[in-house]
Amino acid sequence: MRRSSTANAHNTVGNDRCIERKSFRHKPRVSGCGRLGWSFVQQSYAAGVPGANEMYFTAGPSLRGHAPAAVVRVGLDGTLLEGDLPPIQGAVVAMHTAMYADHPDVGCVLHTHSPYATAYAVAHRPIGCWVEALAMFGLPTGVPVAGYGPRGSDQAVANIRAAITPGVPAVLLANHGVLVFHRTPELAIVVGGIVEEAAQAGINAGSLGGPVEVPEELRAAALQRAMSFEAIGTVHA
Repeated sequence: MRRSSTANAHNTVGNDRCIERKSFRHKPRVSGCGRLGWSFVQQSYAAGVPGANEMYFTAGPSLRGHAPAAVVRVGLDGTLLEGDLPPIQGAVVAMHTAMYADHPDVGCVLHTHSPYATAYAVAHRPIGCWVEALAMFGLPTGVPVAGYGPRGSDQAVANIRAAITPGVPAVLLANHGVLVFHRTPELAIVVGGIVEEAAQAGINAGSLGGPVEVPEELRAAALQRAMSFEAIGTVHA
């Protein structure tokens, strides 16, 4: 099944974001549009028929009071198959489908305007690996910046593709926001939150002389330690 979703993660500020989810015969994928805050996650989903090149996309601005009628069917080529797709949501569909086309393992694409990360995007500045969690969750080189292109345009999609670092599941969109793509919706939401946390820490550290990145030779060690504890699982007394 393919799903598209809109989400808000973090409670302080609500910001536009898109999550998309699609699924194939053996592996689900998700995509959608919504709003992102800091301590509150709100998301919308779309589901498609296994083996079909389409997704159900939540076309509302958020899941708060989201009407069933606002869920639409969209082909992975961007064609609206059923329902009413507002222009603000329709404009970003191509960003999501491009990630699915380029990354077969991707199961969820999340687009946000989270405030601190968007500040870096507006400044055209990448986020460095100065928060340990970035190294732990597949972003040891930080988050790159894609050059500006009008919202969802061919130029914007080309810039995103050019900026993505192989293996790194996030990219800043210059003068726009953030794009996260991962195997599952849960991982995409976690990474989106980590990117925002790193951006906030970077801005806060500016008054103390600026953020200091994790030494490059220790970033893999941070990931390996996290993986070793994950392998053990929850310990019970």
